[in-house]
Amino acid sequence: MSHHSSANTTATACKISMLWNWYTIDACFLSSSWQINSNGAFAATCIGVVLMVVLLEALRRAGKEYDEHIQRDFAARVALLANAAAGPAGDAAAATACPAAAGRRPEEEGAALLPQTATFRASPLQQFVRALIHAATFGLAYIVMLLAMYYNGYIIICIVLGAMLGKFLCDWMTRTVVIGAQGNAVFNSGNGTGGGIDEPTVCCG
Repeated sequence: MSHHSSANTTATACKISMLWNWYTIDACFLSSSWQINSNGAFAATCIGVVLMVVLLEALRRAGKEYDEHIQRDFAARVALLANAAAGPAGDAAAATACPAAAGRRPEEEGAALLPQTATFRASPLQQFVRALIHAATFGLAYIVMLLAMYYNGYIIICIVLGAMLGKFLCDWMTRTVVIGAQGNAVFNSGNGTGGGIDEPTVCCG
């Protein structure tokens, strides 16, 4: 009797292969606790993998959007200060601060009109948010990579479908076209990727 009871309580071994496979029931992913014991559980796993890759694409987009947001905010503040300095009040303040400025030589005035530079450096809070988004993207990307290393055909198909769906939903490209006076068109960056094609792999966040 005791031997029969022990046989009934023995768990089914995980099906794991380092070669291409189509395992469903008893397939395991990441740990023995993630063992598929029904078709419904495997369907839920496939849906979860698709959503996981969509979330990965959303995190990548969030990182780009946050970077663009803090850069736009810095550019707006610089433009505001430049406009204030170029106004009448700015000229008066400059003359008060430096009386000799009113009698500058032409070459000195030309030097003053040269393009000025302003260096942007993220604040500690902004850099922490950037690092947090990067860490979440990096960690999730490697979880997806580990899932792909089980060589399960269904899971790999789900990863590819998730990447396609994530690109479609989270990285919709838009561009603004500025028409010049002579009819030439200039593309300005808008929402979406701004520098060509991103890396296709999911292991590099």
